[in-house]
Amino acid sequence: MEVFIIRVLQLVLALSLLVFLHEGGHFFFAKLFGVRVEKFYIFFDWKFSLFKFKPKNSDTEYGIGWIPLGGYCKISGMIDESFDTEQMKQPEQPWEFRTKPAWQRLLIMIGGVLVNFLLALFIYSMILFYWGDTYIPVKDMTMGMKFNQEAKSYGFKDGDILVGTEKRAFKEFGANLYRDISEAKRVDIIRDGKPMSISLPGELNMLNMIKADPAFVRPLIPAVVDSVLSDSPADKIGMKKGDRILAINGSPVDSYNEFVDQLGRRNDLLLTSKTPADSLKARTVTIAYGNDSRTDTTQVTLTPDLKLGFMVTTIAGLYKPVTVEYSFFESIPAGIKYGWSVLASYVDDMKYVFTSEGAKSLGGFGAIGSLFPPMWDWYMFWKMTAFLSIILAFMNILPIPALDGGHVLFLLYEMITRRKPSETFMIRAEYVGFGLLILLMVMANLNDILRWLGYM
Repeated sequence: MEVFIIRVLQLVLALSLLVFLHEGGHFFFAKLFGVRVEKFYIFFDWKFSLFKFKPKNSDTEYGIGWIPLGGYCKISGMIDESFDTEQMKQPEQPWEFRTKPAWQRLLIMIGGVLVNFLLALFIYSMILFYWGDTYIPVKDMTMGMKFNQEAKSYGFKDGDILVGTEKRAFKEFGANLYRDISEAKRVDIIRDGKPMSISLPGELNMLNMIKADPAFVRPLIPAVVDSVLSDSPADKIGMKKGDRILAINGSPVDSYNEFVDQLGRRNDLLLTSKTPADSLKARTVTIAYGNDSRTDTTQVTLTPDLKLGFMVTTIAGLYKPVTVEYSFFESIPAGIKYGWSVLASYVDDMKYVFTSEGAKSLGGFGAIGSLFPPMWDWYMFWKMTAFLSIILAFMNILPIPALDGGHVLFLLYEMITRRKPSETFMIRAEYVGFGLLILLMVMANLNDILRWLGYM
């Protein structure tokens, strides 16, 4: 419960900040060009609001709604999500959005996206300035990688040390490494101390590579016990720090990765169990383990979630991280470069959304919240906030009615053709766009529920 609350607080704080600044971008340009802003809200206030106030001699009501799906500025003389069609029937006023030149209306509409994108670059820059860039170079992972059967079909072998592709050297293990391999026609490796290369088609599906069970590639972790949990199955059979897992039910275990994979196969048996006896049988395994001076083989019953109850050394414990530090002025261009790379990667990955697996990968608030760490960590909080800011900027600029990008599209049409789309068309487009957004939101959050229930 504590973990849930911490993640919810981080998510709400991040979204509140991003929505406030996004709407602040629209508000700034509206005020700059003399357009009246009737309402400025964080979150939506359908039927009622949690808090609101209107300063004396101000045209704007400020408030906090109760539906945390975004926020809005209600700008006079504009067809937006408020669907205030009565206002549009009144004579045009000089303080209204619709009376302003197209270029001013364009700046008002892109103001939110612009603020979100600049905010992300600023946060990334300050992260680099304050914390630096700490990572474990892939080339320093001297125990190599563990590959699945698909990877081995291309020529990879367990223990290969990844170096890079024809485009660039690998930096750290993560999504960018998968992306580089998926697009590579040549991957450089070190095998048994000798450099060599492996040819690839250059068009692997990155999403399938990551979602495969086991994944296409993972850092190889030795199956060596670092600590044993008290009163766990491992503790009851006398397993000690320094012991190595050698086999499960007679099948050799060459790494902790292989150990996890074999337990995963036991999970398939557990899921098909129909009786307590079947469940007990699925959870009962024969473990061979030991060290240089002894080898033990014993039968043990795993926990209901198929855990033996020991910990291994993490990647951070196996290898020494390196930290690149930046001065204030060095952090600015570095943060811009990093933020641009994040945006480019996110845009590139959008092609997977239109696949069946990509649609299943969509997530709502539950998926977003799970990206935050279970303990409060300011480094991860700001890194996630910057990432969400980039997503918010990109999603809002998509040419979908009801989003900023839809308004921008119609404004560009007006600037090119010198003709405004009719108000009837704009209202209908707004309804269609709003309906699509609601459908997408329902689908994303439904995926969260199905994952929680174990159906995905």
